[in-house]
Amino acid sequence: MNIERFVEARKALGMSQSELAEDICTQATLSRFENNGKVPNLKILIQLCNRLNLPLGELFPRVGVKNSETIEKMNQVEFFLITSEYTQAAELLQTVSIPEVEEARLSMRHHYLNGYIMIFQNRPVTDILFVFDQILLAEETEEAKIFRLLAYTGIGMVYSREGDQEKAEFYFNRVLEKIYSYPTVTLEDTWRVLNIVFQCGVFYSTIEELDVSNALLKYAVSICSDNHVTYYLARAAIQLAKNAIRQRKSKETILELIYDARAYSKINRNQVALSELAALEEQVTSGASKVEKREG
Repeated sequence: MNIERFVEARKALGMSQSELAEDICTQATLSRFENNGKVPNLKILIQLCNRLNLPLGELFPRVGVKNSETIEKMNQVEFFLITSEYTQAAELLQTVSIPEVEEARLSMRHHYLNGYIMIFQNRPVTDILFVFDQILLAEETEEAKIFRLLAYTGIGMVYSREGDQEKAEFYFNRVLEKIYSYPTVTLEDTWRVLNIVFQCGVFYSTIEELDVSNALLKYAVSICSDNHVTYYLARAAIQLAKNAIRQRKSKETILELIYDARAYSKINRNQVALSELAALEEQVTSGASKVEKREG
C-alpha cells in the first residue's frame, strides 16, 4: 500500500493527524497507519480517504502494470515480425528480460518471439533450437498449445533455412495436422495462426509444392478477410505472386496479385513489402518486355 501518497494528501490539505482522525478513529490508529504501516479496517480507511478527497485505489499497488507494459512491448515486437521489421523487433525485445516475465504464458511468448527473430538474424541453429525447446519442454497446458505450434513452425523454418527439407517437412506436417482446427479467440491468436499458415505456405513453395502452397496462402487470405485483419494480406499476396511467376502464369495474373499486395502494404505502411513489390514488378515487366522483343 502506498502510505506515502496518503501522507502527502493529508499534508497538502494542511491537516494534522488529529484533525483528520476526528470522529473517524483515534489519532493513535492513524499514527500507527502512517508511521508503522498498520492498516486500519477498510471502513475507517475509506472514511479517511473521503475526507482527503483521495481515491482509495491510489493507495493500492497497480496490479498488472508491470505485465501490461511487458505485454504492450511484446505486442509491438509481434507486429514488427508481421511487417518484417526484424531489427526493430530485436531491439525492442531486448528491453524485456526473462526475469521480468513471471507468467508462463508471457515467458513462452518471449521465447517464441526471440526464436523467430533469431531465425531472421541467421543465428546458429543450436541457439535457436534451444530457445524453442523452452516452449516444448514447458508444461502442456491449453494456453501453451499455440506456442507449441509456433515452436514447431520455427523449427521447421530453421531446418528449411539450412537446406534440410526432410526434417523441415516433418515439423510443418505436424503443425498442419492441428492448425486448421485451432480456435482464434483473440487478435493475437489470429496473428499467430496467420504466422503459422503463412510460413507453411512459404515452405511448401520452397520445396516446389506450389499447389499446396497456394492453398495455404489463400487460406491465410480467407482468415484475414473473416477477421478483418490486413497485415498478412500483403505477405500472402506477395508469395502468391512469386508462386505465379514460378508457375509461369500470365503477366496480367501476376501483376494483379502484385497490385493487390501493394494496396494492402500501403494501408499498413509496410515499407519493406512495398520495396519488395517494386522489385518484383520490375522483374515481371522487364521480363515480359524481353519476351515481346524476341517475338517481335
